[in-house]
Amino acid sequence: MAITFRQLEIFNAVVETQQVTRASKKLFITQSAVSLAIIELENQLGGPLFDRQGRSLILNDRGRYLLPLSREISDQMNNVCSLMNEKDGNIVGSLNLVASSTIGNYVLPYLISAFKQMHPDVYITMLVLNTRAAEKLIVDRKVDIGFVEGEVNNEQVQVTPWFKDELVLISNIDNLTEDSDVCNVATDLKKYKWIMREQGSGTAQIFKKKLGKHVTDLNIIMELGHTEAIKNAVKSGAGVGCLSNLTVCSDVENGRLKRLYIKGVDMERQLSVIQHKNKTMTKLMQELLDFCFLMSQCSHGQACLSSPHTLMTLVEQFDVKK
Repeated sequence: MAITFRQLEIFNAVVETQQVTRASKKLFITQSAVSLAIIELENQLGGPLFDRQGRSLILNDRGRYLLPLSREISDQMNNVCSLMNEKDGNIVGSLNLVASSTIGNYVLPYLISAFKQMHPDVYITMLVLNTRAAEKLIVDRKVDIGFVEGEVNNEQVQVTPWFKDELVLISNIDNLTEDSDVCNVATDLKKYKWIMREQGSGTAQIFKKKLGKHVTDLNIIMELGHTEAIKNAVKSGAGVGCLSNLTVCSDVENGRLKRLYIKGVDMERQLSVIQHKNKTMTKLMQELLDFCFLMSQCSHGQACLSSPHTLMTLVEQFDVKK
């Protein structure tokens, strides 16, 4: 008897949950149906795919060999369904996105909102994680598109440059005099108390790469997992931070934070779109990406990506038919 797509779907669910009980709940079927499907699959493939550890099922070497093949088959079936359901040229369907912190909190909400106004039948979900976690979700094919600010090097991931951003140092306005807003990278970094993003963050990764040997022995007093937490800690006078200009530009303009200018270092960084190389591009995916790239190249520059008012004004002028 041939292996069925349903058996592979159940196999993938058991791998993800590591338990028959959890897999049955995930798929809304009985535990006996899950157990039977796994037993039949193992019989058809000539041996066990899991090691049994109490109630847990852990992949053995044969199961690890099957897993990427099974996921690829599942993806291709989902791609067929997506492509066949695109009717009459209408943009419909659902997308699962992941974005690293800066993009997910300060850029994409405005873009998604504007995109939804033009395509009301589209449903979009988005996770906000750091670059490393976003990359893993793409590799595991759990999301359709990722937007990241850190480097991605996995050979299974296609990386497309999106637009340039700049990292800036920020301080409490009361801690700096007018003549102390220029930071000499060779002499001044060790003077500060630092509030940094957590390990795995694209911001932390690029900061360390840009400053190289100068980041050794910094007085890091806090590592925080959210941009707003860092901004608030800096505003309280706890120390200085390094964040995307997209996230702090309004605070600097309104006098809530002060920017330190780094002398002798280019702090520009590339923001990117990531996808699994074997992922089929649907009409909905292409439309969203075209829109994101169009907005990043608008005459207002990056302002249109971080300003709801500017972006919505542009959308109202945008001719969807073109």
